Amino acid sequence: MRLIAFQNQGQSAIGLRLGQEVVDLTAEGLPATLDALLRAGPEGLAAAQRAGASARTRLPLADIAWLPPLQSPAKAIAVGLNYVDHAAEGNFEPPKYPVLFHRFPSSWVGHGQPLVRPHVSTQFDYEGELVVVIGKGGRYIDKAKALDHVAGYSLFNDGSIRDYQFKSAQWMMGKNFDRSGAFGPELVTADELPPGATGLKLQTRLNGQVLQEADTRDMIFDVATLVSVCSEPFALQPGDIIIAGTPAGVGFARKPPIFMKAGDVCEVEIEGVGLLSNPVVDGD
Repeated sequence: MRLIAFQNQGQSAIGLRLGQEVVDLTAEGLPATLDALLRAGPEGLAAAQRAGASARTRLPLADIAWLPPLQSPAKAIAVGLNYVDHAAEGNFEPPKYPVLFHRFPSSWVGHGQPLVRPHVSTQFDYEGELVVVIGKGGRYIDKAKALDHVAGYSLFNDGSIRDYQFKSAQWMMGKNFDRSGAFGPELVTADELPPGATGLKLQTRLNGQVLQEADTRDMIFDVATLVSVCSEPFALQPGDIIIAGTPAGVGFARKPPIFMKAGDVCEVEIEGVGLLSNPVVDGD
């Protein structure tokens, strides 16, 4: 299934995308957010599938206002340096343990919504990434069973304010400016993709120019490893997300550097998962 969050007449709703149409699952009696649907466990996803099969009313996809798939995850864990070539271009050693930091929901927007370059910096960088969405909670999750805890996948543009990111050894400031990242467009359930979403082509394009191109099999720490490691310090909960890292080609490492600016359009695409597209504006 391909599940989306959207606004319908000013109200939040969730839907099942069928081609260029959307079944309004909220109108069929399901929750208004995917966060709540995932908290219902496997029955929530099963109810979505049943409602999608029986609903007669559908909305044109072109008419909806997209929201980020998850509105308020208990945890949004981002992974740094998870591709060898990206670590090398930043002059870092490939990590032996995942580099993890937190990304706040206030720092991302949905598909089609503007990314905001803050007035305090011109170093607004792009990072195309896979998102892992937790469907079944747990702590100390065995790697061999970790994929059983994954509800599905999505896309993320981990927009980064580079000069703020490197002001200290902690990356939180540069990674959490309001509306600097993007999440979406939809949650693709795990059964639609290869196990662990491995072997999928990833591209990031700025104004149509391909700047990042990789394969998800090239991640240093695969999805199962990330789920297992992230479950050690705290229990993962349904609706938590893991933003799984970006490959080489980011703007600050290029010579000369390439940064996003007002009027640009940045696209992140992963084979089978979808296309996340956002214009860039100046903010504040």
